[in-house]
Parts: sequence; structure tokens; C-alpha cells
Amino acid sequence: MRVPRLVGLMAVDARETARARGLFLNAPDRPDFHLTVVDYVVRQFPQPGAEVPQDSMVYVWFDFGEGEGGGGVREPRIPRPPTGGLQRELDRPGDAFEVSSL
Repeated sequence: MRVPRLVGLMAVDARETARARGLFLNAPDRPDFHLTVVDYVVRQFPQPGAEVPQDSMVYVWFDFGEGEGGGGVREPRIPRPPTGGLQRELDRPGDAFEVSSL
């Protein structure tokens, strides 16, 4: 039996998908996994498509581990746009066309 792709599914959908294939689900980062409904699966083991016997355990995680971040899920945030809106260029010292403020 092949392991289905569970990443990206809500907890309730991941449980139903695994149950329909004769697999058991375990979430090491959620002791209250049976109550979890709307959180999304971010990792799974074994990987989707792996061959496993029926009644095997599939592990899923809902939070990223230490150092994993999660930046790949969203658009990159770097480089950041400059803050403060438009900025005017300062006059050079000794400029013949110095702009004076009135």
C-alpha cells in the first residue's frame, strides 16, 4: 500500500484519508491530536508514495521544527522595502543650485 500525501490537509481530512487507506496516524507534536480539527499538516513520515504494509503508522506534524522556519510556504520576505516612504536627496555642500526652504 502506498502512503497518501497528507501535507497541506487539515487534521480532520488527514485522519479520514489515512483511515480510508487502513493506516494509523500519530502526531508527536500534538498530544490532543484526536481533538485537532483545522490545523494543517506541514510534514509527514513516511513520505507520500512510500510502500508500507496495511495498519502501518504514519507520523504527521502541524508545526515546523526548530530551525525549519516556514518561509517556503509564503513569499520570500527579504529584501524588505525601505521604510518611511519617499525620501528626498540632500543637497551637496557648496552646490551652486542649492535649494532653500522658505
